[in-house]
Amino acid sequence: MPSLEEELFPSTPGKFKIDRGHTMNRQFHRCFASTSTMFLWALFLVALTASYLSFQSFVDSGSRYFSASWGGIQWEKQVRNSAQIHRSGGMSVLVTGAAGFVGTHVSLALKKRGDGVVGIDNFNNYYDPSLKKARKTLLSNHGIFVIEGDINDAKLLAKLFDTVAFSHVMHLAAQAGVRYAMENPQSYVHSNIAGLVTLLETCKSANPQPSIVWASSSSVYGLNEKVPFSESDQTDQPASLYAATKKAGEELTHTYNHIYGLSITGLRFFTVYGPWGRPDMAYFSFTRNILQGKPITVYRGKNHVDLARDFTYIDDIVKGCLGSLDTSGKSTGSGGKKRGSAPYRIFNLGNTSPVTVPKLVNILEKHLKMKAKKNIVDMPGNGDVPFTHANISSAQKQFGYKPTTDLQTGLKKFVRWYLSYYGYNHGKAVN
Repeated sequence: MPSLEEELFPSTPGKFKIDRGHTMNRQFHRCFASTSTMFLWALFLVALTASYLSFQSFVDSGSRYFSASWGGIQWEKQVRNSAQIHRSGGMSVLVTGAAGFVGTHVSLALKKRGDGVVGIDNFNNYYDPSLKKARKTLLSNHGIFVIEGDINDAKLLAKLFDTVAFSHVMHLAAQAGVRYAMENPQSYVHSNIAGLVTLLETCKSANPQPSIVWASSSSVYGLNEKVPFSESDQTDQPASLYAATKKAGEELTHTYNHIYGLSITGLRFFTVYGPWGRPDMAYFSFTRNILQGKPITVYRGKNHVDLARDFTYIDDIVKGCLGSLDTSGKSTGSGGKKRGSAPYRIFNLGNTSPVTVPKLVNILEKHLKMKAKKNIVDMPGNGDVPFTHANISSAQKQFGYKPTTDLQTGLKKFVRWYLSYYGYNHGKAVN
């Protein structure tokens, strides 16, 4: 086997004599020179790459800065103007989910009475975002600034509280809907749990801490068979993932109240309906299908029992939200440290008069002057419950909550809005 030296310097007998020492020295210098050159080139390439990455990072940062939907002097001015209070003893309120159904109505009511209101909404596509954009335009026309952003964005929330010392937060942002949870469960965890925690973290660190009123749900009563549903009833048997996330929210808010002194009020809404409502709700989709001549699916419970809901008109819900804000009391913490006990409350907001779904359809037929094509089927196991019925005595006692709109009247107002918004004339859409 040839040696390393022999492989580098093969013998050539009969031609010339090799000066092995001189040749090795010369090759060594060549190798060294070549290695040095390669090293310099490598160093140059590393420097060039680093420069490129640094420049790319600068471009990306600049791009993010210029494309951001929030921040800057003009943005801060809009936030402060929208949050300005125009009545004695008024409040400055951050409304999450402001372009949603309840959020829009609550924001308008607060602004109308002279409170400062700033909204935030992520305008997701759970249902037609154009409806949310239309609500945003409505709010803008009344001087309410709505930021397009996500409540999971801790930097955005921190910036908002640096810009305005909000006295209250009306937290209405959430992933809604019982059945959709079976298709996209992660969206419920993202919004209803992670988003809530991000908001609570921001609020507990704020100085001063705001008082928080937030939307829980009647869905937390789950498989409870005792009626009417009372706040003291057990809520440990949720029938859907949506309900489970709302129940988790109640536990989380209690924890932040206990540890950090945040004043927190949870509101269990019962089947809210009315103008500017959600297209995924039964009354809304029934109206659309009846007008289009399409069949509607009416579910029924076990033993062919009609499903019933405690339908609550939006104006009554708004009164409950404002009453809760007005009586919320103060948070007691400062900079994330609790100074004393703070209020922790949960209220039902309902109508106390459950109505069956077939009765709802009959009322719609009357107002639309059209008959529905009904497919009556048994309720699937998708998380829905057979009935809801609210006991509202606690809310009545605490802030005088009293619903005044029955389903007949409320649906009449909804139908009038629907026909106007979607351009219907005598049952036909106007294009």
